[in-house]
Amino acid sequence: MLKNKRLILFIVMTLLILIGLLMIFSSSYIWADYKFGDSLKYVKQQLIFVIIGFLILYIIMKLNSDFFYKYSKYFLIISFILLGLVLIPGVGVVRNGSRSWFGIGSFGIQPSEAMKIAIIIFTAKYLSLKRNVYKKFSTIVPVIIIMGLAFLLIMLQPDFGTGVILVMSVVAVLFTAGVNMKYFYMFGLIGVVGAVVLILIAPYRLDRITSFLNPWSDPLGTGFQIIQSLYAIGPGGLLGFGFLGSRQKHFYLPEPQTDFIFSIICEEFGIFGALLVIVLFAILIIMIIKLALDEENMFKKYVIFGLGFQIIFQAILNLSVVIGLIPVTGVTLPFISYGGSSLLVTMVSMGIILNLSKRND
Repeated sequence: MLKNKRLILFIVMTLLILIGLLMIFSSSYIWADYKFGDSLKYVKQQLIFVIIGFLILYIIMKLNSDFFYKYSKYFLIISFILLGLVLIPGVGVVRNGSRSWFGIGSFGIQPSEAMKIAIIIFTAKYLSLKRNVYKKFSTIVPVIIIMGLAFLLIMLQPDFGTGVILVMSVVAVLFTAGVNMKYFYMFGLIGVVGAVVLILIAPYRLDRITSFLNPWSDPLGTGFQIIQSLYAIGPGGLLGFGFLGSRQKHFYLPEPQTDFIFSIICEEFGIFGALLVIVLFAILIIMIIKLALDEENMFKKYVIFGLGFQIIFQAILNLSVVIGLIPVTGVTLPFISYGGSSLLVTMVSMGIILNLSKRND
């Protein structure tokens, strides 16, 4: 039965990646042809990362499961070094207003994506070594400090969406470990204060919030993306306009192959297409939770749950932005959106989950 769960997980991941390639082509070919003279540019680049991702996933699945436990602190240290290096002008590359990339030709790698995995593995090992973790707040202070430092470095880029995903995934693992709920109330209060401070030091975030509440107050500015996204979703109906039939990708919705690719799915395949994607993500998280519950080793249990929560939380954030439930965060839809580093890190996460959920004969 366990093998069946892992097989289902792998099949669902592959289906989401294939849907992603199909929709990246559909949503980007007009813009790619206009900008680069190559309508296949984005889908070809994503395909390269898909191939690399499956090779890495295969290698990870062949590793001894103790590898992640043994080298957890080294993963964390390397990730912190990379987060520091990317902030240095001339080393880190600014894209879309954030110095969060290492540029390699037309490709880019985000070290913050690697930190999302490293901090979960480190936290899982730390908690697995502690007993009665829920009794003393001092027990989890080291995790809070490391999480706070990682969040600070990510916010210096700035990349609020990735920072939120990192913090929430660590909090989810702490909750799974049985940390007292009163500490989470304290985290929530700190989060509210922190959000206010972040808004005060960067007023554009307040613009995003006001545009979320009423995007038509600035239809050609901060509310433009949300409005165009809703214009794509609304007319889709039950079955949509059909593959390649989107109107909003004709220079209305900016770069629809990235954060707002779900809008194009809704426009071309309607409610049916939207439900298909949502159901696949639901199956994904159900299988991951079942694998985590089946695991007796606490380190493996925490890692499987933490990485799975990270993937599904990012998907929920993206879908919420696209349909106008929350302000724009700038996070991609896992497996589906265009973005090499995001895809690779998500596939690495899946490789680790599939590795740690194996049973030794």
